[in-house]
Amino acid sequence: MKFKVSNINLQTAIVIILIVLLMDQASKLFIKLNYPLTLNGNGAIVDWGFFKLLFVENKGMAMGAKLNDIFPFFSEKTAKLVLTIFRLVAIVGIGYWLWGNIHTQSANLFRLALCLIFAGALGNIIDSVFYGIIFSHSYGQVATLFPEGGGYAPIFQGHVVDMLQFPLVSWNWPDWMPWVGGEHYTFFQYVFNIADTAISIGAGILIVFNKTIFGQEVKKSSSQKV
Repeated sequence: MKFKVSNINLQTAIVIILIVLLMDQASKLFIKLNYPLTLNGNGAIVDWGFFKLLFVENKGMAMGAKLNDIFPFFSEKTAKLVLTIFRLVAIVGIGYWLWGNIHTQSANLFRLALCLIFAGALGNIIDSVFYGIIFSHSYGQVATLFPEGGGYAPIFQGHVVDMLQFPLVSWNWPDWMPWVGGEHYTFFQYVFNIADTAISIGAGILIVFNKTIFGQEVKKSSSQKV
C-alpha cells in the first residue's frame, strides 16, 4: 500500500480518514468516560486561559443551533431525527464526490479537503447515530458504556460531544451601544471537537486555494480536449 500525501490515491485517502476518525473518537471516548458534563457554574476540566478543555453535548447543528429553532413546528426529537438523516444523506454525497475525484485527475488539494470534510462529518455522525444507545447520560455523573438499563437516547438521537474552546479575548460592550450595551462578550466562545476542526480545515482549503484547485481543474480539462 502506497501512502503519499503528495499524491492522494485511494489508500492514502483511507489512511487520512481513519487517522482523523481515530483521533476524534478517542478524544470523545476519553471525555465521555472520565468526566461529567461541564454545566454552568462548573469549572473547566483544563483552564489555561486562552484554551479550555470542557465537556458539552451538542444536540443540534454548528454552534449549538437547533433545527427546531429555524422550523418551530418541529418537535425537538423530530428536528434531531431530520438533522441526523440529512447528515447521513450528505455524507453519502461527500463520499461519492471524494470517490469520483480520487479516480480522476482532480487537484491533490481538492482531494485532501474532501478527505478532511468527509472524516469530520463521519465523526460527528457516529455520535448522532450511536452515542445515545451505547452511553448512559452524563448529567452529574460519568457515563458508562453499554449501561444495563439502556442508553440515554434512541438511535439517531445521540448528542455530539464537544470539548475544545479557545476564548481568545473577552470584553464588556460599552453601555451606549444598542442591544449589546453593558454585556460581557468572549471572542470565539464556541466549543468544538476534532471532527469540527477537520471540516473547518477542509472548507478553509477550498476557500483559500480555490483558484489553485479549480484553476488546475480547468487546465487539465483543456489539455484533455486537445
